Amino acid sequence: MIFSEKYTTRWHDTDAFRRVRPTQMLVYMQEVSNHHMSSCGMSLDELRDKEHLAFILSKIRMKIYRPLYAFEDIEVQTWTCEGRGFAISRSYRIKRGDDIIADADSTWALVNIEDKTLVRQEDCHVYSFENEPSVALDVPPRFKLPKDVTLESVGKRRIVYSDLDYNMHMNNTRYPDMLCDYLPTDEIGRISGIFLSYVHEAAFGDTLDVMRAKSENVRYFRTLGESGQTCLEAEIILD
Repeated sequence: MIFSEKYTTRWHDTDAFRRVRPTQMLVYMQEVSNHHMSSCGMSLDELRDKEHLAFILSKIRMKIYRPLYAFEDIEVQTWTCEGRGFAISRSYRIKRGDDIIADADSTWALVNIEDKTLVRQEDCHVYSFENEPSVALDVPPRFKLPKDVTLESVGKRRIVYSDLDYNMHMNNTRYPDMLCDYLPTDEIGRISGIFLSYVHEAAFGDTLDVMRAKSENVRYFRTLGESGQTCLEAEIILD
């Protein structure tokens, strides 16, 4: 079943081009999914405190079709989709009237925070979701950095208080802003798609090495932790 809520975009959601930033689009999407979960069982905080479980994002793909500006009325939709194994699928859509602004699909895992084991969604009896077909995106379902691109270090990024979520890790919605910090402003204004693959959490106090490569209308990123582990791999598509 599709769950939706209505919002009015904020001036502080926008960037130098007066458009709502991709990060804020992810915030609206995940905010409505949090409300969806609360309406079907319990809030994320209750899930953690009472059941000792947490949803961890594995990957998200977002396509942006039209710009969004401040003080616009939008409807944000979300729904769960048929998963596989321990993978939990969820789709999103942002609409302005009849216009579709952005679509996204995502893959999550449910983790027991005490012993770090994965839990199947059907074994978590606090929720009752009705699945719908996944949103159709005209991008490959999987993303892997091409072997023929050469990544170069473009900066260091320390994980600070303003990045954190309840798990003391960098919240997944913060990543598009971080990546845009390493793009020319004229390219930021051309973003039409983002693919984020989360490999390893970035914890409070960590310093990431941000690596980037260019290929025509695609910008590739990888972030490395202090011990050299990959934290994130990403692809940003320009129109």
